[in-house]
Amino acid sequence: MAAPEERDLTQEQTEKLLQFQDLTGIESMDQCRHTLEQHNWNIEAAVQDRLNEQEGVPSVFNPPPSRPLQVNTADHRIYSYVVSRPQPRGLLGWGYYLIMLPFRFTYYTILDIFRFALRFIRPDPRSRVTDPVGDIVSFMHSFEEKYGRAHPVFYQGTYSQALNDAKRELRFLLVYLHGDDHQDSDEFCRNTLCSPEVISLINTRMLFWACSTNKPEGYRVSQALRENTYPFLAMIMLKDRRMTVVGRLEGLIQPDDLINQLTFIMDANQTYLVSERLEREERNQTQVLRQQQDEAYLASLRADQEKERKKREERERKRRKEEEVQQQKLAEERRRRNLQEEKERKLECLPPEPSPDDPESVKIIFKLPNDSRVERRFHFSQSLTVIHDFLFSLKESPEKFQIEANFPRRVLPCIPSEEWPNPPTLQEAGLSHTEVLFVQDLTDE
Repeated sequence: MAAPEERDLTQEQTEKLLQFQDLTGIESMDQCRHTLEQHNWNIEAAVQDRLNEQEGVPSVFNPPPSRPLQVNTADHRIYSYVVSRPQPRGLLGWGYYLIMLPFRFTYYTILDIFRFALRFIRPDPRSRVTDPVGDIVSFMHSFEEKYGRAHPVFYQGTYSQALNDAKRELRFLLVYLHGDDHQDSDEFCRNTLCSPEVISLINTRMLFWACSTNKPEGYRVSQALRENTYPFLAMIMLKDRRMTVVGRLEGLIQPDDLINQLTFIMDANQTYLVSERLEREERNQTQVLRQQQDEAYLASLRADQEKERKKREERERKRRKEEEVQQQKLAEERRRRNLQEEKERKLECLPPEPSPDDPESVKIIFKLPNDSRVERRFHFSQSLTVIHDFLFSLKESPEKFQIEANFPRRVLPCIPSEEWPNPPTLQEAGLSHTEVLFVQDLTDE
């Protein structure tokens, strides 16, 4: 069952719609239908335009700004083939020709004079190209209405776009300029251009661009290619790195003759395309090789930079570590110096030792952590702080320590604290005339 947006379509259009969706992968059926309607339901042209868009070429319905035509037409080696009109045969033919000759001469002379005079009155509107794609699409529609849809696939883009595509793809570009007022245009389009053999040759071996010279875009191209008569065909290709006209076919040419002439032109110039393909492959390979060399160089450079960075970081780490060690040494030396100065100050501030005969004296034997013994007398009235200062002034005493009595076992409060803001005297601490005190090392705690 057809979708709602397909109800007003014919069976043929519905099949083309589904086929176009399969070929392009577009999910939106409305977009597929819109694209086909733009191309007058010509599925080949619609698919070509879609592929051009995917390759980065602007859509024919969104053309880039026009730019000057750059095609070499001054090559003297251009193959030119002109078909003259057949001469009259027999007495009747010559008689008709001679009778009509004055009328033809008068008609074309007056027409040329009229056109020449008209240019002074107003410029030729064809000289202003405002919608080149619209000119191409309009010509296609009028061509199909007049000659049917059996024709070579028209390139649905501007002349400049066709040149760019032919250059990029290294293909022949066949340009057809249609003269609407010429007497041979209808016969050429019906019998030659729409011939199945001609269609097959053009569609398989070249791009085909066509426009009427009554359209601004066609007129602009005709000014560049400088045709002499109609029908006019020009074969263009990349030659010596320039888009060059390599063949011109003018006049009413028959299908077999057209096929032979086009084949001859392509065969005669095929070596240029082959050479260009080889040069392009060589340039691409050179570019790839250069890119690989650049990438290898950058990788090597990054590796060297990474090594240098790691070396700098290692040097910086060693430097910081040496500085830290040096600072630790300086701090240790400063601490030892301050400690020694403090010991000397404590030693100088110690009260004199009482004599052994003094009844108020206390003989204390200190057992140090290194198992050595130190003996000194103190006065009962002296503070326990004096005992601590005496031990602190000794070289063999630890930096931080506490003094313990054995019976009963207790720690003597020699340093002011919250519990003992003023340490007690020896007598208040319960020491006897002779005591043995133990020095406990607290440096590592």
